[in-house]
Order: sequence, then structure tokens, then C-alpha cells
Amino acid sequence: MQGFIFSAAQNADLSSLLHSGAAPVIFFAVLAFIVLLAILKTAIIVPQKTAFIVERLGKYRCTLEAGFHILVPFIDRIAYRHTLKEQAIDVPPQECITKDNIAVSVDGILYMQVMDAAKASYGIGNYLFATTQLAQTTMRSEMGKLDLDRSFEERTAINAAIVSAVDKASDPWGIKVTRYEIKNITPPQTIRDAMEKQMRAEREKRAMIAESEGERQSKINRAEGERQEAIALSEGERARKINEAEGKAKEILLVAEAQATGIRKVAEALNEKGGIESVNMQLAQQYLAQFGNLAKTNNTMIIPSDLANVAGVIKACTSIVKKAEG
Repeated sequence: MQGFIFSAAQNADLSSLLHSGAAPVIFFAVLAFIVLLAILKTAIIVPQKTAFIVERLGKYRCTLEAGFHILVPFIDRIAYRHTLKEQAIDVPPQECITKDNIAVSVDGILYMQVMDAAKASYGIGNYLFATTQLAQTTMRSEMGKLDLDRSFEERTAINAAIVSAVDKASDPWGIKVTRYEIKNITPPQTIRDAMEKQMRAEREKRAMIAESEGERQSKINRAEGERQEAIALSEGERARKINEAEGKAKEILLVAEAQATGIRKVAEALNEKGGIESVNMQLAQQYLAQFGNLAKTNNTMIIPSDLANVAGVIKACTSIVKKAEG
């Protein structure tokens, strides 16, 4: 009781302080502090692409969007803050068993966005953890449907299946899953070594096939070239022979025409005055010239029995000419 009893001197000091001018100043200072505190607690600025969940006396009241808002002091409070931007969540690596019983490590990235802040606040405790776990379980299920070789080829189908499953499950949470991307599919080291050997063998096989195809095509090209060359040569030979035949035919024709013309000229000359004598003289000259040639080229000569009877030979030739004219 002694702690709560003021002495007479203390009562006198308190009375003097209350009757002085300092009491109103202290009162207004305390009041201003309370008002400033209330303003700081009730004036809320919500940034762009952000949503605040307001509770009044512990119960959901409203969702504040971007802008300036005033709350009721000491009654309303900000319970949750959500970003409405699209978020990229790293899905940790997980062990998956493929259809051919091979354990592979798979990780990825999940893209999602809060569409309803109230559902994201009260529909589930932690939507980030929930969507990540759902993506992992769906990934294990999808990988179990495929062989290892197909899992590398079916990434697009796996991503689409995960997005469909997670988006459907997260709809009551106010979450929209936009896409999922597999980052890595890592098989065990022994499987990687076997795959490397298989790829090396496949490359060598393709190289041998390509080389054989090239050699085959080269042979075909050479054969085709030789065939074309043979055709061209035969065409050229045929054209040459045709040209030679045409040339010989023209030559024979020209020679025959020249001979016919010469014979006609000779016949015309024989009908003229002195023609027979001229023919006789020409025949004699040719006879003697040919006889002289025999003497030059041969060691053995066949001399006519009547060598001096040159006139008889000429006469016989002249008679042949006359018969031809007749």
C-alpha cells in the first residue's frame, strides 16, 4: 500500500503541473502521435500487379488491387500479399523410373500465375509448394509411360501433360499454370556410356552408308558418262561415214559426168574435120608413152611380136571409136 500513497509534497507538485500551461501541450502531442499511428496503419498503397487480402476482425473482407486504400484502424489488417505476375518456379531434380526400368533424374521449370488472390490465400496453405509437388508426381507418372529413348523425343508431350494435370488440380487454388519445361533428363553413367557407344556405332553406320551411296552414285555417273560417250562416238562415226558416202557418191557422180562430157566432146571432135587424124595421133603418143614407162619400171619386158606395126594398133583403135559412134 505504501507504493501507491503519494506524499503531500508530491501531491503539491502534481497540482502545480496540472494548473500550469504544459498539460494541453502534452495532451495534443499524444493525440497527434495516435492520429499519425492510425494513418500509418490504415493508409495502404498497393503496387501494380499486386493484391492484398484484408481481414476484418479475423474474417476475410476484401481484396485490394493496385492503388491507394484506407482501412479501419485497429479493425482491418493486411493478412496476405500476393504478386499477380507470372512466376517461374524451379522444380528440383527427382528420380523417375521409365517404362524399361531405368532410373533417370529429371528437373524442370514451372510457370504459374495467381489469378484469384482470395483462393490462393484460403484455398491452400502454400500454393508454391503444392504446385511443385504436383508437378513432380505428374512427371514421375508420365516418365513411367515411356521408354528411355522415347523420353528424349517426347518432351513436348510430357510438358503438355504436366501443364494439363497441374492446371486442373490448381484451379480451386486460384492458380493458372501456363507452361512447364523440362530442363534435363539425366540417365545413370552406365546408360550414358552405352548410349554414347550406340551413337558412335550409328554414326559409323551412317558414314559407311553414305560412303557406299557415294561410291554407287560415282559408278552410276561413270557408267552413264561412258554410255553417253559411246553414243556420241557412234553418232560421230555414223555422221562421218554418211559424209564420206555422200562425198564419194558426189565424187563418182562428178567423175561420171565429167567422163560423159569428155566422151561427148571427143565425139564432137571426131565429127569435125581432121578429128580422126587427131585421135590417131593421140593414141600413138599414149601407146609410146606407156611402152616407155614399162621400160623404166620393169627389168623384164614383153615386146610385141610386131613392134613396128604401130600404125596397125592405131588403126584398130580408130575402128573401135567409129563403131562406138555408130
